[in-house]
Amino acid sequence: MGLLPYDAFPRLETLRRDFDKFFAEFPKYIGQELAGPRIDVYETENEVVVSCEIPGIERKEDLNVYIDDNVLTISGNVSKVHEVKEEELHRRERYQGRFQRSITLPAPVTEDARARYKNGVLEIRMTKAEPEQRKGIDIEFY
Repeated sequence: MGLLPYDAFPRLETLRRDFDKFFAEFPKYIGQELAGPRIDVYETENEVVVSCEIPGIERKEDLNVYIDDNVLTISGNVSKVHEVKEEELHRRERYQGRFQRSITLPAPVTEDARARYKNGVLEIRMTKAEPEQRKGIDIEFY
């Protein structure tokens, strides 16, 4: 009877798959209030565009957008649509309450920005700033 080698790698592969599955679903575990709204950021030739899912905003006053030192901050308040008694509630996944999300922009932008909220999606379009021109320094050579 020959010896069969013990292969620990299948167990490690199973462990890796379990970790991958957990971290793929991690936002569900930490909750919307900690993760903040989901954001897509992309660039065009002249703009930086941010698209953000924020369902449930009913008034302009409940949403704030700021740009400071190349960091975009989106904050606001999602109100309850209607009250449900706790004993009648079977599942609660929709977020309600205050939220805030800050991201560093991929390029410097000007103060010329436009924002539009439609169907639960906030889209912010920011004009890219012109790249600073390098200035030559005159060298005194002796």
